[in-house]
Amino acid sequence: MPGNGMRVMCLDIGEKRCGVAVSDATGTVASPLGVVATCDVLKSAPPFRRMLEDYEPALLLCGLPLTLAGEEGPQAARVRACAEQVSAASGIDVAFADERLSTHEARRVAREAGANGRAQRGKLDALAATVVLQTYLDTSKA
Repeated sequence: MPGNGMRVMCLDIGEKRCGVAVSDATGTVASPLGVVATCDVLKSAPPFRRMLEDYEPALLLCGLPLTLAGEEGPQAARVRACAEQVSAASGIDVAFADERLSTHEARRVAREAGANGRAQRGKLDALAATVVLQTYLDTSKA
């Protein structure tokens, strides 16, 4: 579990873009890393491979888009398949966390920071991954 010195990397896997966030070395605080093309993540292309090499996460946490009823639909199945592919290619275990409200929360955070629609669009995926990861880190300590 996080909190015992384990770095976690969170992927918010979209159809085109993948938001990436990472925890600090203690598994306490989540920070946005950026956005990588989903195809680059799936192919372990250099931009994503560099992130893995730079941060050496012990766990990949992936946001799972559940329905409002809390069930897994086609989008969740797509994310699971992508996550398993990334896990197999990287040799890093994967876990999943509910991401239903992460984009809404990321938009709120971006608005409060004064980002306009165009400026926040690119950062939203990374912020959503940060929200999912911070929630996971906070609840894992309880």
